[in-house]
Amino acid sequence: MKWGKYKMQEVLLDTVVDSIKLIPFLFITYLIMEFLENRTSDKLKNKIQKSGKFGPLLGGILGIIPQCGFAASSTNLYSAGLISVGTLMAVYLSTSDEMLPIFISQRVGLDIIIKILAIKCIFGVAFGFLIDFIFTKIKVKQHKPVDICEEDQCHCEENGILKASIVHTLHIMIYIFIITLVLNIAIELIGIDTISNFVQANSFLGPIVCSLIGLIPNCAASVILTNLYLSNVINMASLISGLLTGAGVGLIVLFRINKKSIKENLCIMGILYFIGVISGLLLQIPLGTGFFW
Repeated sequence: MKWGKYKMQEVLLDTVVDSIKLIPFLFITYLIMEFLENRTSDKLKNKIQKSGKFGPLLGGILGIIPQCGFAASSTNLYSAGLISVGTLMAVYLSTSDEMLPIFISQRVGLDIIIKILAIKCIFGVAFGFLIDFIFTKIKVKQHKPVDICEEDQCHCEENGILKASIVHTLHIMIYIFIITLVLNIAIELIGIDTISNFVQANSFLGPIVCSLIGLIPNCAASVILTNLYLSNVINMASLISGLLTGAGVGLIVLFRINKKSIKENLCIMGILYFIGVISGLLLQIPLGTGFFW
């Protein structure tokens, strides 16, 4: 394939057009998300804090609700010793960050969205209880929570949900445009068939690589993974493995607050990665047989 100025302009134009088309859907989605978070955030945090031994169940269920700072809030509660490590992991595993807004903006089928969210919730709850069972004798050190959302200015509550929705939309649009442009260039240079054939021939690499991408501590991870899935470069099993490890800014908050427990933080991150890889590899089996999918 010849790659010249005209081809680059064509790819750039396609990326711009595709990105602009997403703006109305992203804005409406974020407006709804900000409304829900503004009305329910404190209630959800109080419920999960009082959940006791049923924390992983409640954490896994509430984690799928589209809220920007829930993983960060749960990390604060964990660092303060108010919830268990299993509950924290359930939230990390079930939260999806930017996957939902992008899927909605791309008109992905509701059945696919529900399927992915359900699987993440089930895995979050199951592994959460398992982790609590294994780590029952580990004591969680007390730390003073910090308001990470206020420090990072990711919610903009003082300016209302309208401005917050606009800020979030513009923020994610920058990520989407840059990542989509890079992916489009890569796909044009390498060829979608070549990439797809390689991934299919080495399906075991998908969950390993995607789980690593998921550990990127911001919304870029879920944007990359979702776009790779929508471009048919990775399958749903690999997508889920990456989304399972994608805890948003949760890991940043964990390392920032839990400064005196670096080994503990690395252990949590390692377990998160291990669960993502194992889950993705296990899902490859039903994916190949058509079961679930």
